[in-house]
Amino acid sequence: MLKSKTFVKKTRSGGVMKIVREHYLRDDIWCGSEACTECKQESTVLQKDACIESNLCSYPHYLIPDTNVVLHQVKRKKKAVGLYLLPLNIYPHNFCSSRETFIEREPGESANDRNDRAIRVAAKWYSQHLKMFESDTDGLKVVLLTNDQGNKQKAEESDLLVYKCEEYIKSLIANPELVDRLALSSDDKNEITSSKVLFPEHLPLSRIQAGIKSGSFLQGTFRASRDNYLEATVFVQGEGEDSTEVLIQGLQNLNRAVHQDVVAVQLLPRNQWVAPSSVVLQDEGTAKDDDVEEEEEEKAVTEAARKPTGKVVGIIKRNWRPFCGMLNVSQIKESTRHLFTPADRRIPRIRIETRQASTLAGQRIMVAIDGWPKHSRYPNGHFVRSLGGAGEKNTEEEVLLLEHDVPHQAFSQAVLSFLPKMPWAITPEDMVRREDLRHLTVCSVDPPGCTDIDDALHCRELENGNLEVGVHIADVSHFIRPGNALDKEAANRGTTVYLCGKRIDMVPELLSSNLCSLRSNVERLAFSCIWEMNHEAEILKTRFTKSVINSKASLTYAEAQMRIDDTTKNDDTTKSLRGLNKLAKILKRRRIEKGALTLSSLEVRFHMDSETHDPIDLQTKELMETNSMVEEFMLLANISVAQKIYDEFSECALLRKHPAPPPSNYDILLKAAKSKDVVIHTDSAKALADSLDVAKVDGFPYFNTLLRILATRCMMQAVYFCSGMDSDFHHYGLASPIYTHFTSPIRRYADIIVHRLLAVAIGADSTYPDLMDKHKQSALCNNLNYRHKMAQYAQRASVAFHTQLFFKSRGILNEEGFVLFVRKNAIIVLIPKFGLEGTVFFDGKDKTAPNLVYDEEGPTLTIEQHTFHIFDKVKVTISLDDSNIQHQKIRMALIDPVISGVSVPAPDVGPQAKKPKLDQ
Repeated sequence: MLKSKTFVKKTRSGGVMKIVREHYLRDDIWCGSEACTECKQESTVLQKDACIESNLCSYPHYLIPDTNVVLHQVKRKKKAVGLYLLPLNIYPHNFCSSRETFIEREPGESANDRNDRAIRVAAKWYSQHLKMFESDTDGLKVVLLTNDQGNKQKAEESDLLVYKCEEYIKSLIANPELVDRLALSSDDKNEITSSKVLFPEHLPLSRIQAGIKSGSFLQGTFRASRDNYLEATVFVQGEGEDSTEVLIQGLQNLNRAVHQDVVAVQLLPRNQWVAPSSVVLQDEGTAKDDDVEEEEEEKAVTEAARKPTGKVVGIIKRNWRPFCGMLNVSQIKESTRHLFTPADRRIPRIRIETRQASTLAGQRIMVAIDGWPKHSRYPNGHFVRSLGGAGEKNTEEEVLLLEHDVPHQAFSQAVLSFLPKMPWAITPEDMVRREDLRHLTVCSVDPPGCTDIDDALHCRELENGNLEVGVHIADVSHFIRPGNALDKEAANRGTTVYLCGKRIDMVPELLSSNLCSLRSNVERLAFSCIWEMNHEAEILKTRFTKSVINSKASLTYAEAQMRIDDTTKNDDTTKSLRGLNKLAKILKRRRIEKGALTLSSLEVRFHMDSETHDPIDLQTKELMETNSMVEEFMLLANISVAQKIYDEFSECALLRKHPAPPPSNYDILLKAAKSKDVVIHTDSAKALADSLDVAKVDGFPYFNTLLRILATRCMMQAVYFCSGMDSDFHHYGLASPIYTHFTSPIRRYADIIVHRLLAVAIGADSTYPDLMDKHKQSALCNNLNYRHKMAQYAQRASVAFHTQLFFKSRGILNEEGFVLFVRKNAIIVLIPKFGLEGTVFFDGKDKTAPNLVYDEEGPTLTIEQHTFHIFDKVKVTISLDDSNIQHQKIRMALIDPVISGVSVPAPDVGPQAKKPKLDQ
């Protein structure tokens, strides 16, 4: 059907032009509803059962937003986020060109009023159209959304169902987050803007690239400080060992960079270089909605400690992600602008707009950064989702996993589809390709409660008088084939993550705790490394084979130790353990003679309540001879396999190295030893090991352990790498020229790759292109290194959280400890009994500040008349400070030495603290 309109228009030359506008009305625009049987439509776009949980509309319904709702929403801050209405069955506006619903603009009627009337006509027609199918649709209705009061009133007069857009969105029960996707109305826009420029302009990318090329700028990764929000470093990657760190201090120089951003920095003149701050400084000022002045920077510098210092001039790549944290609700009544405080202290506060502040208060939430204008003290962002009540165990565990980027979602059906079908059994075809070792007296030794048993061992005497020793590792690569969904998921996860009382598996439980786990008295597929040795633990022969084993015992370290020590026991398993233990001692002695380090770190074990799963006891782990026994043979197997795969595949072997620390890393260790008149040599790993072995102080038996704990902090991180992409293979801590990971394929993906390389090397499996591609291997190593680092951080965070739970119900405890580090305004104290570190502050926030004198050379901290050195013995109170529910922390206060105005009197320790509740 054709409608036309004719009018005349005067031209620039003064003539008159007749214009005819034709409007074609279509009769082929169908309603699109599944419920309709009248329209001749080939496909439908609107569901018949259009149900969404709403407090306003308890019936199935279709939505018709008017044009102003749509336009206003799409224009929201120039971000086309739309209403984000999920599958809400929105009615198409092109129905207004339909023959059934077209209307002419009336004289004196504005274009906007005509559009509103057209949408009302379309809504009316659609409502009547759907009534024909009412018996089949459970009362399907049409709902008009408008923010125009006049339009709403006229719609109501026409008996239409109509709501304001915000009113409807707030009624959605299942999607409360959609409220914050709404654009603000003019009444809501109470934004407080500032014309004051707080930060320098970021340079454009073209100038940054030119500056990097000319050498005037450096490119690196921005790493914010956990301890001082006014300080960061930029790690600049160089060739080989030639990497540098540039120190950044002060808000202006930090210039809106966020932790892990890739930035361009400009070095300051040498006379402006400063030293890293020794002050612990947190951004804990009152959250305000208006922009604030830049805080005073920490400026104290000593000449000897100056570091290359610079300023951020531009951002090359943002590495923003959704951040977990809590909302600081604005004090301004009915304000929609609030500050969000991230759980990670390295991330700045984020200003967000939300109408749900009262609901979100006290909850852990996720927020994403949208941008950081130069006139704003904080970046701007938006609410993503709620995680649950702060302090609740499940919520805090979820935050912990999200913040450390630990993949923890359930395994998908695509992944699970590649698991073997149950019941599973070893087939005759498997036996043909494997060595049958089921007759050997193999056993496993693991921590208590371990179900993912990767490794087992055996030792027996041969007819020629030599010993045969075998390390048998779960053959995970038999079940996980290259390139399938199961393999890709394991490669992405990289590692199993062990939290307190919980394990996040790298592979599905059917493999990790059942088919791959080398449990006792069941036949299992293994990859075996077998040596022939003499009684001096010298290797005479080495061979590798795919095998089938049947473990005779699954023992804990304590159970294995009891068998070895019990002279009345003489069974085959016990004899095997004794043989292994004897050889392990020789292997360890030989390793140490070559320069291997024996370092120390305090690990804690929680005893959990069987019902609440809360910690009821906390103690440091005790290591036995059997711990060392297993470790020695795992190390030996890893070294043997590393040499084998490198000999066969010199360009694509996946290896592990431990770089030697730069000399500056040892500064704190040397100073600590010197304070007790002990000399430590750090020229080589052997020199360090020998120095640590003889480091003793009369009357201070714990000194050597403290020194080894400090030495551990000086070490670099061990990393995976591809042999074809690096030339330095040395493992500093183990004093080994080559090393890899072979012994834990259930919980480490690196070991699966090593198994595949070894299988190809001995002709037990076929290769595939990615295995031989050194660039892809190198990229894989980067992900594995990242996942392993994040897993370590997540495990530490889990221990910290459970430590807080442990102290929560114990009031105040008094314990002895040792000063581990000295700062300008604090001492860091180690409590050996609990493997716990805490900070004793001397900043005088609640009283007159004491007189503090910090000597960086010591380092020492003199308070009034007392001087603290590293390793000084102190007595402190320990309690949980839960005043900040998001950043609960262990609070320590000094009891002894007694310093007037600083130390606190020893509190009476109640029976609850004296006798921790034990599991009956």
